[in-house]
Amino acid sequence: MKRITFIILSIMVWAHSNAQVDTVVYPTNFSKKLNVEYAKVNDWVGLVDIYFNATNPNPTPIVINIHGGGWNKGTKETQRGFGSWFKNGIAVANMGYRLSQIAAAPAAIEDVRAVIAYVKYHAKELNIDPNKVVIMGGSAGGHLALMGGLLGNDKRFDKNCLPVEDMRVAAVIDKYGITEVKAWKSKSAQQWLGENHQSNKFIASVSPISYITESTPPTFIVHGDADPIVPIEMSYDLQKKLDKARVYHELYIVKDGLHGKFPQEENREISKRIMLFIKKLNII
Repeated sequence: MKRITFIILSIMVWAHSNAQVDTVVYPTNFSKKLNVEYAKVNDWVGLVDIYFNATNPNPTPIVINIHGGGWNKGTKETQRGFGSWFKNGIAVANMGYRLSQIAAAPAAIEDVRAVIAYVKYHAKELNIDPNKVVIMGGSAGGHLALMGGLLGNDKRFDKNCLPVEDMRVAAVIDKYGITEVKAWKSKSAQQWLGENHQSNKFIASVSPISYITESTPPTFIVHGDADPIVPIEMSYDLQKKLDKARVYHELYIVKDGLHGKFPQEENREISKRIMLFIKKLNII
């Protein structure tokens, strides 16, 4: 009897640990849709959690959030802290994507583009403004946010997208992202690139620095000047390219900041500056 009880308890613990626990705190006037299927590739299903205000009298902006992890780890469930977005009436789409163990580049970029298409295609249902889509991520997520946004209506990575004509976003929030994959000396990059890890042409095609033009969306950049993982020079190079193309952007440098491990007061300041940036663009 004790053995049967132990087995039942073990199954219950396993089931609980494998169930999604929604740790995102959102306003009472918002609705949520968890694990929404935005794409399917063979046996893999792309899922996104969406928090939105279905009753707002006007369609709201939305931010697509992308987790980091060197393209080989991390989950959407680790992401939270969307309070400043919710307070400003902005919906949130918190996405997962194919890690490099599942599929090499450009799979993760294709997934980001598929989420952009999904929220635009379902804009009416989600009560969002398809012209006010913001895309945000940190580290590898920052790279993917840049790629998703800078591609604009270049649809080379849109093979799994719903039919949406205008794939442009209103703004990009890049937190210490990889801007030039070839310059990032990491085993994670080689793993993500897969069989194309020695192809300069391919590497350039998945590097945000290759896509900056005068039509690049406004970009907010955050980077710690003591980042030991993604050198701050990546963001300086991005800034120079944006300057040259005359694209509106802001760069916030965290003094002595590491790789996203910023003091609480700095995180508050970053959130404040991002919202001011969004307001300057008339997104809210």
